[in-house]
Amino acid sequence: MFSKIIIPSRPIIKYRSIVRSISLSTTNYRIANDSNAVYIFDRYTKSLQRERASAAQDVNLYDYLKDEVGYRIADRVFDIKRKFTLAADIGCGRGYVSKHLSKDSIDQLILCDVSKSNLEASSAMVEKDIRVETKILDEENIEFEPNSLDLVVSSLALHWVNDLPKAFKQILNALREDGVFLASVFGGDTLYELRSSLQLAEQERQGGISPHISPFTEVRDIGSLLTNAGFSMLTIDTDEIIVNYPSMFELMWDLKGMAESNAAFNRSIRLNRDVQFAAAAIYKELYRKVDKESGDVIVPATFQVINMLGWKPHSSQPKPMQRGTANTSLKDLYKLDEIIKEVKTVDHDDKK
Repeated sequence: MFSKIIIPSRPIIKYRSIVRSISLSTTNYRIANDSNAVYIFDRYTKSLQRERASAAQDVNLYDYLKDEVGYRIADRVFDIKRKFTLAADIGCGRGYVSKHLSKDSIDQLILCDVSKSNLEASSAMVEKDIRVETKILDEENIEFEPNSLDLVVSSLALHWVNDLPKAFKQILNALREDGVFLASVFGGDTLYELRSSLQLAEQERQGGISPHISPFTEVRDIGSLLTNAGFSMLTIDTDEIIVNYPSMFELMWDLKGMAESNAAFNRSIRLNRDVQFAAAAIYKELYRKVDKESGDVIVPATFQVINMLGWKPHSSQPKPMQRGTANTSLKDLYKLDEIIKEVKTVDHDDKK
């Protein structure tokens, strides 16, 4: 499923994350002591970025992208025809998912975030008939009582986790049997326009490139990570959201306002002014468009959102048939309509 949203006006839009060409051999990367995970992100820096963004007076200006993705997550919760007794929102932010949830779907909700300010803001937005509990929680260490939750949702928070396999296993452990995990993260194609512009500008001005954009997971990896964690009946798809900005500078400013600035250990602390102006010129030259209404030159920013849904295994769930039990070959799929018609005819004759 692909969708495009064009948000006009205001020096809008946001964020991007990821320079895939960053070398993983950098000495600034951290290795976890209790696993084979490579610690790429500085969680302390990320928590400071979130706290600073939530305390800003104009914080509402930067909610547009996360509000849109949060609404889509909530809509997917409604598609599951079940009422959940206890649910948790991991990395709830300012209530991007929770404010769209209904008492018809959830009885009790646990809001989890590293920022106390975010928890206060999100709890105030939840429907009053839903019982709310807040919990300071770092997505790097998701701790709940085993088999205690019916639903876990997360919107644009888990892409900053260093050890995703561990996080997925902890979520699975917290879910009851037949419980649901529903989440969205930014994918590797996010803000490819910004990434390529910065790389070209820095290569031309300084003869090399630095990691100004954090790395994120790819679509092809999510399925295997969920499967290895133990989830069943997986559904994975991607959305593409395009937001238009007056220039690259408004995009970078909004990234900061959304607390989506680079937080990798090997990040470059500063971006030279001449590189910034060169990158902005390259961005406009390669990707500019003209707004049909105002006639102004704008630049698009693409956000790839990976949506995932997985279930904790339960005996009531449908299971695949054993190998070798199929009675129709895949090479006959082009005759599917004829095969279905024949099966219905045989069924009808047997009932007689």
